[in-house]
Amino acid sequence: MSTSLEDQQAIRQLLARYCFLLDGYRLREFAGLFTSDGEWISRNGTGRGPAAIEKLLRGLVPEPAPGKRRKHFTGNVIIELFGDRASVVSNFMVARDCETGPAIAVAGTHEDTVVKTAEGWKFKSRKLSHDIAGESGLNVGSG
Repeated sequence: MSTSLEDQQAIRQLLARYCFLLDGYRLREFAGLFTSDGEWISRNGTGRGPAAIEKLLRGLVPEPAPGKRRKHFTGNVIIELFGDRASVVSNFMVARDCETGPAIAVAGTHEDTVVKTAEGWKFKSRKLSHDIAGESGLNVGSG
């Protein structure tokens, strides 16, 4: 049986894995961070379930290449545990390549519901609020 500190650490690992997998364009593994009915919600679209989330992100996220690399950072994490479920709020920032050097593309807030599964903690819902947005380098018009 895990303790609340172990659960909090596992949830922080989930948040970190999200960043590394997304930045590494490992989108199938990234989508596997969500439950079978998990939801990824942002201004650029919504996906429900790992297959739909992977498909959505393959359309949005450019493959890493010179001038198109992005790095996600998560901080100010607050976790409220309720047994095998938790509410998590955190801030995020994305830096990206641009012609003049690195630029902050977007900063905002994640509002998450995570659940403990047989495979460990997963996202049931992840909502992104883009509080400060510039050119984020996605495969969308103004994105």
